[in-house]
Amino acid sequence: MFDGNDSRNITPPLLKCTDVPQFTALQFAASTFRNDPKLHLRHLLSDSNRCLSLMAVHVTTQEFEQGQNTTVDTTTPVLLPGPLRTKSSGAQRRIILDFSRQHVTGETMELLFDLADRMGLTERMNEMRSGYNINFTERTAVMHHVLRMPRGYDFQSRHPQGNTILGDVHYVLERIEKFAEERRRGNIRGCTGKEIKNIVCIGIGGSFAGPQAVYEALRGDAFAAEAAAKGERTIRFVANVDPVDFDLNTKDLSPEETLIIVTSKSFNTPETLQNTSMARKWLMKHLCAQNDVDNEDLRDLQIITKHFCAVTLDINAAESFGIHKDNIFPMWDWVGGRFSVWSAAGMLPLSLHFSFDVMKSFLAGGHDIDEHFFDAPLGGNIPVLLGLLGVWNSTFMGYHTRALLPYSHALRKFPSLVQKFDMESNGKRVTAAGMPLSFQAGEIDFGEAGSNGQHSFYQLLHQGRTVPADFIGFMESQSSIVDEEYTTNDTGSLDGWDGEVNISGHDKLMSNFFAQPDALAYGKSLSDLVQEDVPENLRQHKVFPGNRPSSSILMTKLDAFAVGQLLAIYEHRTAVQGFIWGINSFDQFGTEIGKVLAKGVRAQLNASRRRGASVQGFNSSSGFLLEAYLSHRR
Repeated sequence: MFDGNDSRNITPPLLKCTDVPQFTALQFAASTFRNDPKLHLRHLLSDSNRCLSLMAVHVTTQEFEQGQNTTVDTTTPVLLPGPLRTKSSGAQRRIILDFSRQHVTGETMELLFDLADRMGLTERMNEMRSGYNINFTERTAVMHHVLRMPRGYDFQSRHPQGNTILGDVHYVLERIEKFAEERRRGNIRGCTGKEIKNIVCIGIGGSFAGPQAVYEALRGDAFAAEAAAKGERTIRFVANVDPVDFDLNTKDLSPEETLIIVTSKSFNTPETLQNTSMARKWLMKHLCAQNDVDNEDLRDLQIITKHFCAVTLDINAAESFGIHKDNIFPMWDWVGGRFSVWSAAGMLPLSLHFSFDVMKSFLAGGHDIDEHFFDAPLGGNIPVLLGLLGVWNSTFMGYHTRALLPYSHALRKFPSLVQKFDMESNGKRVTAAGMPLSFQAGEIDFGEAGSNGQHSFYQLLHQGRTVPADFIGFMESQSSIVDEEYTTNDTGSLDGWDGEVNISGHDKLMSNFFAQPDALAYGKSLSDLVQEDVPENLRQHKVFPGNRPSSSILMTKLDAFAVGQLLAIYEHRTAVQGFIWGINSFDQFGTEIGKVLAKGVRAQLNASRRRGASVQGFNSSSGFLLEAYLSHRR
């Protein structure tokens, strides 16, 4: 097994992006955009040639989906606009990125590409692809893309231990496939002999957010839902150390039919261990009565053996807890927790629920984007383009917040997953070499599924702060509901929409996907309102400045393959921005400082609860709050 290799250490780049002339040129370009009314988006969008040049198309052939080739047909409308206009034959799927509503021109993009070149973007991407230790502070590689490589892929030509690494990955995948199918057939049962139907996943961070988001994305997919329906399976996710989280997720489950999957890279994460302890007590309390073994230790061991699995880097710690070695699935130090959904952390529970075949397609979608990301020219490279636009909006245009707006109910957890890995990765104050940055890196990410967000924060997007947004939509709906049941009749509207418009529910959803970016870009001027005879006292209230930037991503359909594609796109976008900024996107020391302080608080609470010790060693504010908390009695 490959456990890391110091020979893959490299020196962090010393060049700061602020020291290159392209940075100054982009600052000047941004100033021009902010001050020249002729560069308002309503004017820029009137230039059809500009709009066409600011699009990229990624095409995946059916053969690639079926694993019959290792290349992907990637085009960009700058060279070939045909794929945007021709009707799809159904034999290929497309991803169309339209960034014509961003504050950029062709010249701006050239400056961004020049900055990328000066900062060695292609070299950084190749170092990542080849498994060099680009997590400089922790001296580890960043190889979650390897988890998505198919069997037989040539990784050896890029990494001296490529065959060993990929062999390890597929050995674990084989174990997951066998374990999942045996459980799904009912061949492996709980300690009372009942079939396992419920899965409770205990983890936090990426090991929680990733599997949960993918689960929600696939619930509505026909193929995945049909696979999950076999056996009436239930899957739950527990992360919060608040015991209410565990209680709510288990109160309606039968312990006899429940498998607990503990995911912790170190097997020492406090929140995860707390919830694991609760799960152990929950199982013991309910199952001991059905167990004939008199010895409490034997009962405990029997229950853990039958009802616990672990996904961890520390195999010994999991075995010490009592989990049988056959139920322990390894992680590797070269997979960051926030990217771990591709590992057993996501593949194990989701294969148990949806089947391994469904999840194999998820991996294939991620690999498809990996090949696109590493091989496609930068001008048509979707993750690269999104990353460059993120740098442009944040560092040069001064927009420090961005929204992710998927027009798909199935992707309602996707914005929080992107928020998790993007903000943890790029919220840094120094370069990879440890030099302070002269600007703020990273953005505040948030989002909501459309059209729910329209009745929430879109007011701010249109008339408050400028927040660059990504809109995500699909040509096909996951829903199998017959649209005709919800259309209008001759007497007018039956559903609250325009009575004269007779379109499907998915078309109604997508009408907002197409309309909102234009509404943000064009806005509505005072003269428009005068022409519409809006009362004078309301005109200023109804002015929309417009000029709000956004990008649109239109995909063919949302299934396991597409979920893999979409997640890989945004993972690589995060890496691109970090490479341009010259930071280390793969450590997360900022998550640790509060946890360290919490240890002292826990010690104080223990001493005060058990011995009546007074609160000491805290500042006056914290001390006052702790005294108030401890003085409360239920």
